[in-house]
Amino acid sequence: MTIKTIDMNEKQTTIKTSVKLAGVGLHTGNKVELTFNPAPENHGYKFQRIDLPNQPIIDADCDYVTDTSRGTTLEHNGCKVSTVEHVLAACVGLQLDNILIQMNAVETPIMDGSAHDFVNALKSAGIQEQDAEREYFNIPDNIHYDDDNGNVEMVAMPLDNYRLTVMVDYNSPVLGSQHASVTHINEFENEISSCRTFCFLHELEMMYKAGLIKGGDLNNAIVIVDRVVEDSEMEELAKMFNKPKVEVRKEGILNNVELRFQNEPARHKLLDLIGDLALVGMPIKAQIMAARPGHAANVAFAKKIKLAIKKHKRKQKSSAPKIDWSIPALYEHKDISRYLPHKHPFLLVDKIISKSAKEVIALKNISGDQYFFPGHFPGNPIFPGVLQLEAMAQAGGVMVLSEVPDPENYATYFLKIDNAKFKDKVIPGDTLILHLELLEPIRRGICVMRGRAYVGDKLVSEAEMMAQIVKINN
Repeated sequence: MTIKTIDMNEKQTTIKTSVKLAGVGLHTGNKVELTFNPAPENHGYKFQRIDLPNQPIIDADCDYVTDTSRGTTLEHNGCKVSTVEHVLAACVGLQLDNILIQMNAVETPIMDGSAHDFVNALKSAGIQEQDAEREYFNIPDNIHYDDDNGNVEMVAMPLDNYRLTVMVDYNSPVLGSQHASVTHINEFENEISSCRTFCFLHELEMMYKAGLIKGGDLNNAIVIVDRVVEDSEMEELAKMFNKPKVEVRKEGILNNVELRFQNEPARHKLLDLIGDLALVGMPIKAQIMAARPGHAANVAFAKKIKLAIKKHKRKQKSSAPKIDWSIPALYEHKDISRYLPHKHPFLLVDKIISKSAKEVIALKNISGDQYFFPGHFPGNPIFPGVLQLEAMAQAGGVMVLSEVPDPENYATYFLKIDNAKFKDKVIPGDTLILHLELLEPIRRGICVMRGRAYVGDKLVSEAEMMAQIVKINN
């Protein structure tokens, strides 16, 4: 089963220029400037504290979450950033891949309590398509998460899309049970991004007394009142937030805001879920269903998905490409000669099975009559490891040179070989399956590839290689 796929029609994206926002942190009350910056391919989401010595950078990674009590906090290598979920949700919602987020304080600005201002800022910076393809993790099988008390249930199911549904139920006569969903992430901007954070009145009072929500304002949160409130308490709330008067609307919310959607609280929980699942580290394709989610559960769920990604990468690393031997080869020996300058006896690729701009699968048949066997372990012939690497490089050369209109005018030369490992011997009668993939886009004729060679399902050698494509001057 294919778990992780590359959609060749989708490129990674960043923003065209830097854009800055200013506000206050919800809990710290500190003024903060946040700047979204363009970032290179395969960078992902990273935060940088420009107010600290050496301006440390921290990846948006669920393994670095240290607190989920009132938002999601990341901390690593002396760098700490808090309340990151709305910022990350905006990046995911616009399907941005690579962003450097600079901050001059520990907490992101709360703005109006939603991701709307972040979305607008990112859009104003412009979306820039990059050269590298976007890589997804396709959920292969259902991934479940349940908390210890059974109050939270989450599942990620296979789907060639990113679809999310959230249900909240707070056993409250005012809030009741609510649902929210998006059938595609491109619905985020109009349906989810403007939905604000919310809390119950008793939580608001508790946080205020605990010295939190110093940057809170009745304009950036929905406050739900599900009990009778005395006039004296209303007067205290008005003083707390420096308002002339505070009232309870018939819907059971304070008179601070008008609801933007009837189910705005559920939609905000979906916003938080999108932001927290960004900490998986790569875009995913799945149908996500979550009952009564919160930051702690979201992060725990993200860790389960990230673990599935790690397991797949380990499996993928040791798994040979699946070949349908009934399908004719893409290139036979005579076709390969057009793309490579090598000739007998040093042309070490017999067939190209499949090829794209980023990867190639090739075959080398090991027969006992080849010129090197009489002198390489006579009586115990072994295909030399250096020739396995050469065969990989030649297969990579076909992948690269097939993208130019005049491959006969180019040559490919080794610059570097790293992490070469030989796992098992290759002998006459074996068929070497060569799998080459680009690790980064080709720049100035330099290509960096990872090569793996298999006999059957067994990995026999692997290496990372750097080569230079040079036009031949006749």
